[in-house]
This record gives sequence, structure tokens and C-alpha cells, in this order.
Amino acid sequence: MDKPKRKPQHPPHYNPTREKLHEIIFEADTPVGKAFDISLLVLIVFSIILVMLESIDTFTAKYGDWLLLMEWILTIVFTAEYVLRLYSVYHPWKYARSFFGIIDLLAILPTYISFFFGGAQAFLVIRALRLMRIFRILKLGHFLSEGQYIASALRASLTKITIFLYFVTILVTILGAVMYFIEGGSNPGFSNIPKSIYWAVVTLTTVGYGDITPVTAIGQFLSAFVMIMGYAIIAVPTGIVTGELIKKSRERVNSQACRYCGHEGHDDDAIHCKYCGNILNVENESANG
Repeated sequence: MDKPKRKPQHPPHYNPTREKLHEIIFEADTPVGKAFDISLLVLIVFSIILVMLESIDTFTAKYGDWLLLMEWILTIVFTAEYVLRLYSVYHPWKYARSFFGIIDLLAILPTYISFFFGGAQAFLVIRALRLMRIFRILKLGHFLSEGQYIASALRASLTKITIFLYFVTILVTILGAVMYFIEGGSNPGFSNIPKSIYWAVVTLTTVGYGDITPVTAIGQFLSAFVMIMGYAIIAVPTGIVTGELIKKSRERVNSQACRYCGHEGHDDDAIHCKYCGNILNVENESANG
């Protein structure tokens, strides 16, 4: 005798429209979600090009009205996207305070704020606000399928890299003090320890501006040693992050975002969110049950 099918146990605030919107907006594994992401990606790139064109005075003088119209159209589209993102999650305030939530808000605020400023004296303020629209490029992070691997690897590497930078700071301080002792009396570029530390940072990172250079034989020898050591030091953080990237790439994860906490990077066969414990997909969980 077949067991009666269990009715789906939906959360108290379950809404089919909300679920569908969340699938389209936050998940790139479905054809509709992929089409949404590509469309939004094109609009973001187009808006960034508009900001660049607006900085060209001759272009703005000729097509200023057209640029303004297109900017308002894009702002309205991005505003609708932001509102739909807030509507489609169970905890809108949590998403609004997240990194991408803040970026989405910054992408639309400058145009609205500049609308309330009037008069020539506010021109510089308006210009600064409108330049903030270039930060829409950060919205591209929504569409980087490999972005979650990089973010996870950087988070896992944070402690090791912090310790590494701590030792580098100690090293450049010692090198700066030694170079001040060697060159300080005969070279105005090394007139104090802070300047010498600046030289050590520039040399160790292999940037080599050349604005401060040693003139004594011992100083030049030390400088050459620091340059060579710089190549070895650069390899350390690269190796740390690469190791974490390899580790993360072996984990099979998808782009499904939790409706409750907004986190991504769940395993393909996951039923519950590994961050907050809530059900990831109510329909699938009910069917399996």
C-alpha cells in the first residue's frame, strides 16, 4: 500500500511569487535566472560607459540631454531591481545591510540625491555624487560564477595573510632603520627613519620609484638584496591564496542563495542552508519528504 503524499510544509511567510522572483534574481542555475543576469550585466556595463562619456565635456555639451534621459531610465530600472531583491528575500533588512545590498543602494542613490540640489554652487557636489555611479561596476560581483570561490579563499587566507603582513611590517621597519644608519649622514633621501621605511616598502615590493636611491656601496648592496628578496616575498601570499582556491574548487557548490540569510555557496545536494539551517528549497524538500 502506497503511503499518502505529505503536503508541502511551507514557512509561515511562504509566497509562490516571492519564491519565483528569488529564483530568477538570485540564482543563475536556471535559464530564466541566467537571462536575467545577462540582461542586468549589459545594463550595468552600459551605465558605466555613460558615466565615462559624461566626463568628456565635448560629448556632454552635444548629447547632455540624451545622457540625462538614459541615466534616469537606468536608475529607474536599477531601483526596481533593488526593490525586487528586497521583496524576494525573507529578511530584507539583512540583505540591505549586506555588501551587495549596500552596493545596489549606492548605485541608485546619487541620481536621486543630485535631483534635489540646485544652483551653480552645488555643481561640484552634484558632480561628485554622480561620479559615485561608477561604483556600479561592483554590482558585477553578482554575476561572477567563480566569485564565491575567490571570496571563500580570501576569507580562509585572512589569518595567514595578516600574520604575513605583520612580519613584512617588522621587516621594512628594520630595513629602513638599517638604511638610515648606512645612508643617513651622506644622503638627504634618508634624512629620517620614516623616509627610509618608505624606501624599504617601495624596494621590497619591487615597485622601484627611484625617487630615493642609496649612494654608498653598502647601501647599494643592501638595496639589491632587498629587491631580490622582494620576489620571494611576493610568492608567499600568492601561494596561500592559490592553495585555498584549489581547496575550495574541489567542493561542489552552486549559486543557490538562502532565502533567509542570503548566503550562497551551498553543496549541490544540500537541503538546508549550512549558515542558518533553514530549508533552501521548500518545494524540493517537500517532494523528497
